[in-house]
Amino acid sequence: MITKTELDELVKKYETEDFIKDDPVQFIHKYKNKADIELAGFIASLFSYGNRQIFIKKINELLGYSDGDLYNYIKNGDFCLVSKNNFNYRFSKDFEVIEMLKILSKLYNNSNGLSELFEYGYQTGNSIVKMFQIVIDYFYSNVSNSVGQGFYHLLPDPSKGGAMKRMNMFLRWMIRKPPVDTGIWSFIPKSELLIPLDVHVARISRKMGLLARKSNDMKAVQELTNNLKYYDSEDPVKYDFAIFARGING
Repeated sequence: MITKTELDELVKKYETEDFIKDDPVQFIHKYKNKADIELAGFIASLFSYGNRQIFIKKINELLGYSDGDLYNYIKNGDFCLVSKNNFNYRFSKDFEVIEMLKILSKLYNNSNGLSELFEYGYQTGNSIVKMFQIVIDYFYSNVSNSVGQGFYHLLPDPSKGGAMKRMNMFLRWMIRKPPVDTGIWSFIPKSELLIPLDVHVARISRKMGLLARKSNDMKAVQELTNNLKYYDSEDPVKYDFAIFARGING
């Protein structure tokens, strides 16, 4: 199994501003105010799967429709450019993307937005996974038009036991401190965060002796996160950078 010294050295090397430019975390660094940052992070995280170059291009396109004023774009609820440009990405069609944006619009017109929804979910559920369920249930309960699998792929149901990689990544961006993450949310301690697990992270983690479970699901996420707590109980998810770097460096 890899040592704490090795992991900490990799974190030190890769948790830097240079990491930002090639990662979807770049989108939250394009904004200054809290509402824009959390909206950019949430939307970017939903589309962060598949080929990195392609999804970064698609996120740029989608966020570009707001003309630099994401908060008011969402609140105003005029998403005609999404349909006019036939915006889609892999499983998700334009009408499914619009439905997600409309629900965000309703949320921001009736509350303090994502931070309030996630905080309510965390305080009510008292765990990250139960919080995710409350957040996703909000989106599901506010669907007003017919949607297909593309909508539910953007916003997967935690009750199905999946790894919730993109949602965990979004939380990392919001909770952990700069230079890479933002730290704009403080209602969840970073010690409670779960590792964003995808096929790449799972494969490298198994090679490093950090993960035994064969399936890439929520149980694997919890196993890996708990093992990383042996290296740093206060901030286990910082090793996301180390695992990523280990994979890049073979």
